[in-house]
Amino acid sequence: MRLAALCLIFCFCVNAANNGGHVEYVGGTRSDLPGGSGGNIEVSDDHYMVFWAKKTNVRVAYDKVNLLEYGQKVDRRVAMAVVISPLFLLSKKRQHFLSIGYTDEEGRQQALIFRVEKSDVRMILVSLEARTGLKVQYQDEEARKGGKG
Repeated sequence: MRLAALCLIFCFCVNAANNGGHVEYVGGTRSDLPGGSGGNIEVSDDHYMVFWAKKTNVRVAYDKVNLLEYGQKVDRRVAMAVVISPLFLLSKKRQHFLSIGYTDEEGRQQALIFRVEKSDVRMILVSLEARTGLKVQYQDEEARKGGKG
């Protein structure tokens, strides 16, 4: 019985990874989503992108999306360097951000900004480009390299 439960959990995790990825909502225009809401973004549906959060979910029709933007923020870990070791200044931690602009059912412009796991960035960007027909706008050349490979 325990083995069957573990197999089921494993299959669910593999399936979720293939359909989207783990993200964190960091901001935007949605008042029903608090910043810092973790969840999963699913981009496998033919008509809708869905963000599944703990207390709510957001469904956006691909044909209503009018902006896809990807960027990176590099954190040099200055605080750790001061407290622990100057070697942390050489260490970089990249955070990956995806902005999605769309019009809602009332015709108002909305925006969702997500922090995306590094391992999920490429698959999400490629899926969104294919389903929306839009090209991702990269904030700079470094982001373009990060989103392509």
